[in-house]
Amino acid sequence: MKQYTTNYSNTFIEVAEDCPAIQGEVPPQKGDKLSVANIQYEMIQAHPYHYTSDEVIFQCHAVKNDLADSERTAAFAQYFSRGQACLRTSPLAKRYGFGIHHDAAGKVALYGRETETYHQFCADEQVKKVKAMRAKRA
Repeated sequence: MKQYTTNYSNTFIEVAEDCPAIQGEVPPQKGDKLSVANIQYEMIQAHPYHYTSDEVIFQCHAVKNDLADSERTAAFAQYFSRGQACLRTSPLAKRYGFGIHHDAAGKVALYGRETETYHQFCADEQVKKVKAMRAKRA
């Protein structure tokens, strides 16, 4: 079975052109359920450069579908047997003002658009840059 991936290497996802946040904002939690933004933020912010994009995206799927730990290994392979949306579609980069850096090993970290590090990644010619997807069509 073919396996797809959402992982990038040495790449920086800049915030979307139509992102309303002028700085990185913690996604608010609404009610008891965690949103995709909440899950992604908690994972990446608490453990920068620990998880790959695939691991973050799959965790959102696992939480939303209430997968037991024993089911996750098989479910991971099944989930990535089809192409999945990458972190360019993350609400963190589209709505909440965070750039997402993928290091050489594909591990990710967040940087608010107001930070010096965010601007350094944008200016670094050694790092590939891609924009997050726009929230609205042009």
